[in-house]
Amino acid sequence: LILIGGFVQLLAGFLAFRKYDHLGGAAFLTFSALWSSFGATRVLCGVGRGNTKGFTTGSVAFLVLNAFLMVLASSFNVVLLCLTLAMELVTVCFLLFTLENLPLPFEIVVLSILSVLCFYGAAASLTNCAFGRDLLPMGPALLTIQSSKEDGEDPPPCVCPRSHLTSGLRTIAELLNTGAVCGVPTDTVYALAASCRHPQAIEKVYRIKDRPQEKPICIFISNLEQLRAAAPPISPLLWEFMENVYPGGIGCIIRKGEWLKKLGVGAGYSRVGTQDSIMIRVPDLTVLVHLIDMTGPLAITSANPSGEVDSTHHDMVISRLGHKLEGVLCDGESDEVVASTVVNCTKIDEGGITIVREGCIPAGTVMQIFERVKNR
Repeated sequence: LILIGGFVQLLAGFLAFRKYDHLGGAAFLTFSALWSSFGATRVLCGVGRGNTKGFTTGSVAFLVLNAFLMVLASSFNVVLLCLTLAMELVTVCFLLFTLENLPLPFEIVVLSILSVLCFYGAAASLTNCAFGRDLLPMGPALLTIQSSKEDGEDPPPCVCPRSHLTSGLRTIAELLNTGAVCGVPTDTVYALAASCRHPQAIEKVYRIKDRPQEKPICIFISNLEQLRAAAPPISPLLWEFMENVYPGGIGCIIRKGEWLKKLGVGAGYSRVGTQDSIMIRVPDLTVLVHLIDMTGPLAITSANPSGEVDSTHHDMVISRLGHKLEGVLCDGESDEVVASTVVNCTKIDEGGITIVREGCIPAGTVMQIFERVKNR
């Protein structure tokens, strides 16, 4: 029973740390050590006044440590506070036992209280987690610590809504539709976005990044059906290849033409791609696809000063370029740490494809997809 009890407390601490509950993890690891030590001394045959100094010192240390946990637990909920209080009483039992002055009725009462609290706490946690609401109350926090921002803290340099909020998505869409440049998450790294209907916004992207004018900017669309509706002169082989790589982290360079205006590129036609070609990508990120549905095709390039590393978190975009942007759609860590893989498909029927830039999708994987499509 001693070993089982210590193991259960140790497991609870490990699971708490996995859920980023550092207080719970520290508390249960402490409880595991206390429970194991107390149980071990109870079954050691030779424990007496002459050889318990180390255990007495340890129990006093547990008293002090658990008192600190009690203060922290009071800022979480009543059940956790009561559990730490019960463990404090168990520590008192431990101390009295090492001094050979532990009344048996007191020990029974303390362990009974601890058992009830552990059973209720475990049942409440499992029930509330399973049903997604507080069916078994854990009690409010008795100690609340209010943290306020410093008066001198600077506000964000631009509008920074959250991606999981519909209002945040609408805010960024409205900015883009009025010709603003915004930082947005993609299925690879963060990017700067401008509406293809506003060529001055695309020009601003070049200035923000200090990007050489000879380096073209690609466009993102929300689905392949948009491209079909524009009816570009694309061969069956290229259609089949794009169906196998979209949506995802592969961008295809294809021949440019007037069909781009049917796609919704509009006035930005001359500012995206090169004179003869354009890179198109369908991202595999729901929030960005919804944004494109609200704005039309977006001119996209990575959200970093030219020549520097890619931005993999919205905080990086805000700190590096926020003062030059109208908004940043905040979506936390990016899914990748490198940009997309770029494939030249302009001569796919004559000579196959070529890898222009290897990114998050390995070149070997891209070639395997192409060979499979071509053979089929």
